[in-house]
Amino acid sequence: MYRTFGILLCLIGSMILLACSSKLDTGNLNMENWKSDRYGCEGLRIQDLEELQRIKNTFLGANNQALIKTFGRPDRVELVDKSQSFFFYFLEPSIQCDGVKIEKEPLRILFRMNAISKVSEVNITTQNP
Repeated sequence: MYRTFGILLCLIGSMILLACSSKLDTGNLNMENWKSDRYGCEGLRIQDLEELQRIKNTFLGANNQALIKTFGRPDRVELVDKSQSFFFYFLEPSIQCDGVKIEKEPLRILFRMNAISKVSEVNITTQNP
């Protein structure tokens, strides 16, 4: 009985720790500009492209809640199947921007999330998954 209670307590503690995600280290990214540049409409996110390329792999293994706390709500979420999803943050203006004529796919950072909502891949690309 006490052993079962101990295991249950450990599981609950682990779930609480996972739920209480903190912001990720973003190096020298200007996060104020990032969050104010929804869909990349203002051209502020692209200014930090070099820094983003430098630190992108540090986000591997982060959970989806830590990404949201750090970068804000994704510009787009794509669910592929039950085992993976993608978070998109546009670096260049996307079709959601008013008054912007899109001639090519905009540059974006793409976070691939695995079945347990952890980042398994980070790409800066114009391609869709």
